[in-house]
Amino acid sequence: MSDSFPVRHNVAARRYEIEIDGHLAVAEYEMQDGKQVFTHTLVPEALRGRGLAEALVRRALNDAQAAGRKIVPACSYVAKFIERHDEYASLQA
Repeated sequence: MSDSFPVRHNVAARRYEIEIDGHLAVAEYEMQDGKQVFTHTLVPEALRGRGLAEALVRRALNDAQAAGRKIVPACSYVAKFIERHDEYASLQA
């Protein structure tokens, strides 16, 4: 389900984005000491229940993994996502 959404990495804004019908869902991060710190995931109410948060976080974690970066799940959604998906546990700093 979540693979069908076009996730874009907006490097300048330090976030992953999905835009649908004028609404923007985001997974925001900061870079600190070479680690990618996920600070916030937001899906507007009009878009909830479609798997957008999962699509955003999965893409972000896959990118971090491919780049060999460690991550810090400061966002509670990202932390819970990693708890539920063991394949990303090794990414945590």
